Amino acid sequence: MARKFFGTDGIRGRTNEGVMTAATAMRVGQAAGTHFLRGGHRHRVVIGKDTRLSGYMMESALVAGFTSVGMDVVMTGPLPTPAIAMLTREMRADLGVMISASHNPYEDNGIKLFGPDGFKLSDNAEASIERLLEQEPLLVEPHRIGRARRIDDARGRYIHAVKQSVASDIRFDGLKVVVDCANGAAYQVAPSAIWELGAEVIAMGVEPDGTNINKGVGSTSLDAIKARVVAEGADIGIALDGDADRLIVIDEKGQTVDGDQIMAVIADRLHARGDLRGGGIVATVMSNLGLERFLAGKGLTLERAKVGDRYVLERMKQGGFNVGGEQSGHMILLDHGTTGDGTVAALRVLASLVRSGKPASELLHAFDPVPQLLKNVRYSGGKPLEDATVKQVIADAEAELEGKGRLVIRPSGTEPVIRVMAEGDDATQVEAVVDRICDAVKGAA
Repeated sequence: MARKFFGTDGIRGRTNEGVMTAATAMRVGQAAGTHFLRGGHRHRVVIGKDTRLSGYMMESALVAGFTSVGMDVVMTGPLPTPAIAMLTREMRADLGVMISASHNPYEDNGIKLFGPDGFKLSDNAEASIERLLEQEPLLVEPHRIGRARRIDDARGRYIHAVKQSVASDIRFDGLKVVVDCANGAAYQVAPSAIWELGAEVIAMGVEPDGTNINKGVGSTSLDAIKARVVAEGADIGIALDGDADRLIVIDEKGQTVDGDQIMAVIADRLHARGDLRGGGIVATVMSNLGLERFLAGKGLTLERAKVGDRYVLERMKQGGFNVGGEQSGHMILLDHGTTGDGTVAALRVLASLVRSGKPASELLHAFDPVPQLLKNVRYSGGKPLEDATVKQVIADAEAELEGKGRLVIRPSGTEPVIRVMAEGDDATQVEAVVDRICDAVKGAA
């Protein structure tokens, strides 16, 4: 069945348009609630959100939907996505919901669903909910309508949980850390967790007003935190996105440390302790070849999944891995959570900094990335990747890069765009290969 509502990461869109309306949110609550009504116990759903203005509207609509089919609702207020996954499991809830569009601007919003185990829903579960969305809801009798309440200690519970990811003998005393929360869901919990472990915290992106989430701050807008780290003479900068499941680090010189480098450092530390499972890590087809070579030098493997943290997680569970992520900053550490958690990953990086005694610029650049270039080609119709000329140009490029680099070509899942990425030891060659393929795609489009 073609998906009308769910994309690669829940339901997402511009608010008050398309699928992202209050009416749809209420229907999602009714459909998801119906899907998870199992057994005779009193059913419960945990609902969290980030700091978008539309979060109030979407939260109220979801509450109406869930309660109308007999589910009790627990609301947490603004909290990171991984906190909702954790609380769903800890509170023995039947379902968890996060209202967020992650790194998107405030005009967008989204609905992410978690099962009782704290993991994102399977394709089959989402398909079942899609079918229920097309049907009339099964409303309960008046005496079975659910109740709703807010809990006041959700932030404290999450802060306590993430601090457990750091060994009890580790303190961050002496570290000066700039923490950029993107005016998003972690604006209170991330600075607090790092401060409680002893660091001097300089917080930015912690004044949400409903419309400034991800605006000029956070992991997708790094200029502000780079300047602040250098100006403050800080040891390191921590940049989260709007729902705090993504992390980018800035070293003391103002240089970017992306997800590939973070995974390298975390995996290397766990491997040295004998705690890395699966014989390596899981990343995506976009992770740099330099990471793969670094791991190979340690006798470790790099498993590549499709782009999207849900595909990384799926492969991690299949292969028994405990470390995975994306170059963009999603870090999944299954020893400490069920989904990407930027705050947990940040604490692991800070702990490594303390143990090593090295500056961030030395510790966190574990390998030299090979030149990598990504270009997008927009097309108006048809299937340009099936064109004979395009296929030949791609085959020639693969042969040219064999043994020296990689080529990844994929259509976007959300817009008519072909993404062309190549990497290799010769930057000039990489650029020439990408340009040839882009020209061929444009000619066929």
